[in-house]
Amino acid sequence: MQINSDIFKAYDVRGLYPRELNEELARLIGRGFAAYLNVPTVAVSRDMRVSSPALAAAFIEGVRDQGTDVIDYGMMATDMLYFAVVRDELGGGAQITASHNPGQYNGVKMVRAGALPLSGDAGIGDIRDMVANDRLPAAAAARGSVSTRNVVDDYVAKVMSFIDPAVITPFTVVLDAGSGMAGLVAPKLFERLPCKVTKLCFEIDGTFPNHEANPLIEENRRDITEEVVRQKADIGIAWDGDADRCFFIDGSGEFISGDFVTALLGEAFLLKHPGSTIIYDLRASHAVQDVAARYGSRALMNRVGHAFIKQRMRQEDAIFGGEVTGHYYFRDFYYADNGFIPALLMLELMSKKNQSLHQLVQPFRERYFISGEINTKLASMEEVPQKLAAIEAHYKDAELARMDGLSVDYPDWHFNVRPSNTEPLLRLNLEAASPALMEQKRDEVLGLIRG
Repeated sequence: MQINSDIFKAYDVRGLYPRELNEELARLIGRGFAAYLNVPTVAVSRDMRVSSPALAAAFIEGVRDQGTDVIDYGMMATDMLYFAVVRDELGGGAQITASHNPGQYNGVKMVRAGALPLSGDAGIGDIRDMVANDRLPAAAAARGSVSTRNVVDDYVAKVMSFIDPAVITPFTVVLDAGSGMAGLVAPKLFERLPCKVTKLCFEIDGTFPNHEANPLIEENRRDITEEVVRQKADIGIAWDGDADRCFFIDGSGEFISGDFVTALLGEAFLLKHPGSTIIYDLRASHAVQDVAARYGSRALMNRVGHAFIKQRMRQEDAIFGGEVTGHYYFRDFYYADNGFIPALLMLELMSKKNQSLHQLVQPFRERYFISGEINTKLASMEEVPQKLAAIEAHYKDAELARMDGLSVDYPDWHFNVRPSNTEPLLRLNLEAASPALMEQKRDEVLGLIRG
């Protein structure tokens, strides 16, 4: 069969169903996954997409072809798969999902024992080569078995263990599950809290009848933003399709950027565990390191990507890590990302400080002015080295770092320029101490990138 190798990404497999990813290919990927891990038993679960039951069934058949036993956990959120793999001491697991992508997409997220991620460098590339080059090991003489299990109640207890529910103030909260997997979990969490809750798009539906389950896109936040403003709510919380990321809207209807969320969640941990280390991605606001410094703690900058952040957290025994894209990682959740712990921690922080989300974020908004990510298309990837060299030469008096692209740091402004993993793009993230300086420096750096 013809296989488009581009669906094997840096962190998962993802493509259009059925043109790029279908049942036949899912079965082959299942075989490759089992052959690569070479363990007795793995977990398989799926999201709510219309194509997910058929793809999960095919993937399970492929795993069983290689003689590996499968525990089928049915429909659940991606971070519940991580929990299942650890709780049940399995050799690995796979979630059939395309995360925040539109409904016509699907894919696979894969982990090994301990919920450690497979990535392009470790696992996904090997599976791609086995499948694309027809190099799968022969099927086993005896097929693996399949059984079913459920983790919902234990998972909810695990997530709740991150906060003290007794301190939570009865806030007015608006939730948007985006017709995705948050509709399964969020009700079970919020029934244990005293908040006044309004639920939007909680009916799990892979046709996404209301809007796509990608809250990073403004039009997908329209429903929750309008409801938060109408109710004068204290906070709005929205999830992506597989519910491993959550996003926040304050009472004025303003979307909170992921770097400010990272700073606030860092504070939530440092209030309880002062002196702990936190990790943040190199695109983020200096708000993160400034909050850590206030608590006598270390905030360490790291390259973008969940495999890199999780690895660094293990090395540094970091209690928490955050990425500006809404992925938040927790030492006490197997260094994995989770979409519900941030929601609970934010409510706990608001309760402890007796402030709405708007009040919590206001000091950041008055001090840190961020450009957001600005993409510039290049003719080809070959242009990247010369563009970065020109920028480096122009700002040679700054503090420079080459961890991921180029990071340039001055006392009152800083930026990172990094190439995309998948297409000829340069991505700019810049921050300055005033709006005017931010705009001036943003345009200056874009002039160098586009010149």
